[in-house]
Amino acid sequence: MTLWKRHGLVFAAGTVCVLVNTGGLSPLWFTGIALLAVGATMRWTLTRRQRPTGDRPPVPMRIPVEGPWVAHNSPADKVPSHTHSHAQTYAIDLIHHPAEGPGAPPFVNLWPPARRPERYPTFGRPVLAPADGVVVATADRMRDHWARSSLLSFAYLYLEGFVRGLGWPCHLWGNYILLDTGDNVVAGFAHLRRGSLRVRPGDHVRAGQHLADCGNSGNSSEPHLHFQLMTTSDPATAQGIPFTWHYHLAAGTPQTGVPSNTTLFTPS
Repeated sequence: MTLWKRHGLVFAAGTVCVLVNTGGLSPLWFTGIALLAVGATMRWTLTRRQRPTGDRPPVPMRIPVEGPWVAHNSPADKVPSHTHSHAQTYAIDLIHHPAEGPGAPPFVNLWPPARRPERYPTFGRPVLAPADGVVVATADRMRDHWARSSLLSFAYLYLEGFVRGLGWPCHLWGNYILLDTGDNVVAGFAHLRRGSLRVRPGDHVRAGQHLADCGNSGNSSEPHLHFQLMTTSDPATAQGIPFTWHYHLAAGTPQTGVPSNTTLFTPS
């Protein structure tokens, strides 16, 4: 499996061969095409192996945020909610929706091309531990880039996401925390704010403990929290695990499960 994780390097080498080739259908060009094909096959094979096997029951977890939030890319609507790659089969994205104060700018507009992440109410919100556990990995050096808030920049986000997916987890997830909660369950938190991590590998944490703040690092269109469960601490080879939460809808109705897309909810 270690070899398959290097698909990005193979794909990048193929791209370089094609771009620097000036001799038409030369040996360099054919080498580049071959490397691109091999890299794509390696990635497809690895992603296929990350498809969950069996019907593992959802793992009860505490919601890792407080206050009113809106769910996006939820596994309640489709599986995989994102992709099987990087164990994101049952991942969910959360955006803070304050009841009072200024709201967030429109998700997609024509102008300006980008906005500062501080303009969004999610930026800087606390991220909490969903269970007791041990921190097994962190990343904290990725910058919080401007939100991709226009149609042009949103289209660019798809190309950027593909390129980031060829690299290491920090290129895709930005700043992140992996928390081992036991029983082969690892919780992942992505797109965290640079410099906000309050834990490091080896730390024991308790449910509800403040781990970091929401940011806009990595492959992110706007500040939000990406949350998922997986079988190991290696997102490049792990499989996703479903989870269940206790929460209230906007009308106050208690629910158990995972909120669907665009649902406004509050942790119970």
